[in-house]
Amino acid sequence: MVRQIFKPLAMNFCLLLLFLNLNWVTPELINKNVDRILDLSSQLAKESLKITATDDAGKQFSKYSLVIPQELADSVSYISVKDAKKKDLSVRKETKDDLVYFNVELANAASSQDLLVELVYSQVIKPYPEEIKQSEKQLVKYNGLLYFYTPYKTAEQKTQVVLSSSNVITYNQTKPYNLAGSKIKYGPYENIAALTKEDLYIHYENQNPFMTVNRLERTIQISHWGNIAVEEDIQLTHSGAKLKGSFSRYEFQKDGRSGQAAIKSYKTMLPSSAFGVYYRDSNGNISTSNMNVLREYVDVELRPRFPLFGGWKTQYTLGYNIPSFEYLFNNGGDYVLKMRLIDHIYDDMIIDEAVVNIILPEGCTNIKLKTPYNVQRKGDGLTYTYLDTFGRPTITFTKKNLVENHISNFELRYNFSKILLLQEPLLIITFVFIIFILTIIFKRLDFSISTHSHKD
Repeated sequence: MVRQIFKPLAMNFCLLLLFLNLNWVTPELINKNVDRILDLSSQLAKESLKITATDDAGKQFSKYSLVIPQELADSVSYISVKDAKKKDLSVRKETKDDLVYFNVELANAASSQDLLVELVYSQVIKPYPEEIKQSEKQLVKYNGLLYFYTPYKTAEQKTQVVLSSSNVITYNQTKPYNLAGSKIKYGPYENIAALTKEDLYIHYENQNPFMTVNRLERTIQISHWGNIAVEEDIQLTHSGAKLKGSFSRYEFQKDGRSGQAAIKSYKTMLPSSAFGVYYRDSNGNISTSNMNVLREYVDVELRPRFPLFGGWKTQYTLGYNIPSFEYLFNNGGDYVLKMRLIDHIYDDMIIDEAVVNIILPEGCTNIKLKTPYNVQRKGDGLTYTYLDTFGRPTITFTKKNLVENHISNFELRYNFSKILLLQEPLLIITFVFIIFILTIIFKRLDFSISTHSHKD
């Protein structure tokens, strides 16, 4: 009787343990297929990945991890992950065991997921040799990874490398591979173990501009009288192969092949409503620039006073005005400013450090900043300009290692009483009134010294 009672209980207990054990199984993910495109045609390394991830046991999963080796982690400027519907997914960065993980939160749990990953690396394509003569071509080398570096096993992978020239000096010849023109195809490779690391090196010709903005200081000054003034102070370096020997302007102008890697001019894109554009350096206004107003943006061709060779630097100021109604919105006393955090300076740009200052009108309170990505907020301060009494609130923040993909809008919310708009007109009226009163007093009173003679 006792056995008959305990036997079904024991069976139920075993079934319960089996059920719990099945639910405690960690999903064993594999990359069923990886299509990889590595674009090395500019000074940036742009990696595009199309990943099909599945679970061996058929279990659903809602998390996926990308991993970057420590030696490449500091070079990652930008990362984005999208699902098959091209919807942006949340990515959380974590450092563990000398590896940098980007943990992706998937929109829905499934046993198979398609991911679109975009990575941009800076400072991984370097000039080699580091110095060249004025008449020589610029060669560069790239050091990266041949296989997609991942914590999961990869069933099949193909890689296509896009270069800027068909002049390839040396490169990996890991079979199967194929070099055709300026493209190298690797793979397909099968059954690659997790965290397999094999170096990829390519030495090739790259005459595209290598420019680095060492520091960008961007100042945005808001006026509730209908104008926003933007000014950018830019320190720029030609970060390609350094010029070996002296510079010959005669040779540069005579031979079109001389100084092919030198930077003669480049194009900056400003908002379509920009006006009052100015371009100057420490010597004054630079007249060697052209501006073309297009429908979607203003195209400004900037030409430095001298061509920039490797290692040469320049510093200049670019400013313009835009109407505030396109970027500043309000509901009563609640205001919101929506503008780009940085603008397009040149194609495939690299910004080592950007400092953004936002100067608000006097009297703004309850200031809240929302940025499209993490920035380092500095302490708020005050800026004094003409007709100011107690200073204009100034918000300052910085961001390092920026590329073109970081061009996104920030939001700045604040409160402002419209009665304060009368402050500057009243100050002007009061000042004029005081001058007028002083003029009347000066005209009416007699300040001359006179003497009178008296007779006895």
